[in-house]
Amino acid sequence: MKLIVLDRDGVINQDSDAFVKSVEEWIPIPGSIEAMARLSQAGWKVAIVTNQSGIARGLFDGETLEAMHAKLRQLVSGQGGHVDLIVHCAHGPDDGCDCRKPSPGMFRQVAQHYGMTDLTGVPVVGDSLRDLTAGIAVGCTPYLVKTGKGERTLQKPLPEGTQVFPDLAAVVQHLLQD
Repeated sequence: MKLIVLDRDGVINQDSDAFVKSVEEWIPIPGSIEAMARLSQAGWKVAIVTNQSGIARGLFDGETLEAMHAKLRQLVSGQGGHVDLIVHCAHGPDDGCDCRKPSPGMFRQVAQHYGMTDLTGVPVVGDSLRDLTAGIAVGCTPYLVKTGKGERTLQKPLPEGTQVFPDLAAVVQHLLQD
């Protein structure tokens, strides 16, 4: 099975330091929806893992998050693709959970969903160190995109073996060439 794990904000849609709090604020990064559809059409399973502490902070609720994800799924479906799994962490940074990235709990949920013991070799695409760190903890191969917080993340030491691309579309182009 070909599986990819994507961060959401800054990889698929535009990120905001003030949080993406509504369906209207959820704006896809150009090329990201088509890239996800291309992966799906090529037989890849597309999983998304996303920290959503805006829920814990009272900025939006679970229903609003589900509406954002419905929009995401609808857009990908409109391009002939499919989002297989979305896992989110609604906890705040001080809640002490094991799901909020950089902890690998959501990645373990992805592995469990697909009946895998770990995610060795599975690409993880993120725009921050916490995305990559969480994936590496369960064996993922790290890909950093320069969208979202990616340019800022490039100023820090990256995990060994991290490949850097301009955006999700470029990562997908690379993966589908191999």
